[in-house]
Amino acid sequence: MYNRAETSRIRKEFWLTFGQYMKPIRGASGFRVNWPNYKTGVKDIYFRMKAEKDFASIGIEVCHSDEELQELFFEQFKQFKKLLEVELGEKWTWKLHTENEFGQKISKIEKVLPAVNVMDQDYWPEIISFLKPRIIALDGFWENVKPGFEN
Repeated sequence: MYNRAETSRIRKEFWLTFGQYMKPIRGASGFRVNWPNYKTGVKDIYFRMKAEKDFASIGIEVCHSDEELQELFFEQFKQFKKLLEVELGEKWTWKLHTENEFGQKISKIEKVLPAVNVMDQDYWPEIISFLKPRIIALDGFWENVKPGFEN
């Protein structure tokens, strides 16, 4: 339906729109945040937001190449599970040692919104409404637990 260039342009436009929508919102620390490209500041831990042709998702990905260290990070997140759920106001799916779209072994904690399509602008408000409160909540959670992951 869409060629590669058109798909890329539409996705870029979505993330620019999301970024503009989120721009006035400061992080839990009080500073400006580049919400679409959120930086955790800890190597191998990422907050990923995706908007695809059949779903949107947000999650924490632990991408350390050493599976034992990856599991240690994941277990550390498990210690904060209740705090995360309180901050988010919902339960997320936890997956230890799964594969990402590039075939790399990762561990992730995520929430998926099925049956939305980033290629259709009519879905953008629903996708943004899904991502916005969750990335803000993740930022609040991270502000409290990040020191435990920095070493």
